[in-house]
Amino acid sequence: MLREFKEFAVKGNVLDMAVGIIIGAAFGKIVTSFVEDVIMPPIGLLLGKVDFSGLFINLSGTDYPSLAAAKAAGAATINYGLFLNNVISFVIVAFAVFLLVKGVNRLRRQEETAEEATEKPCPYCATDIPLAAVRCPHCTSQLEQG
Repeated sequence: MLREFKEFAVKGNVLDMAVGIIIGAAFGKIVTSFVEDVIMPPIGLLLGKVDFSGLFINLSGTDYPSLAAAKAAGAATINYGLFLNNVISFVIVAFAVFLLVKGVNRLRRQEETAEEATEKPCPYCATDIPLAAVRCPHCTSQLEQG
């Protein structure tokens, strides 16, 4: 059982997945910092010096000057400012993943096109043959030029 687990753990797909998770976690931290430290301050300034991370609805009825004070008092709050930050973070991550997938798909299409351009099927036996072939190496049929 230990040997089987070792074989499973060292397979390429598992290692690739682990690397992807680690890089994804680091990328998430970068995006969070980008949203909180770069994107949100100018948006807050444009909207009248609003700090989205401090926006909340107090459900307890007592007045608190900040979200930190409400949390320290144990008050029930709806933290919609933090939610807005998370939505913006998600949109940025989703867009980055979209661009990455789009780029990978473009590369795959280019590879497929390059592969297709070098061969053609033999009209008699359907074996793939070079485009310049005049006779099929598999069935030896004479091929039309053009």
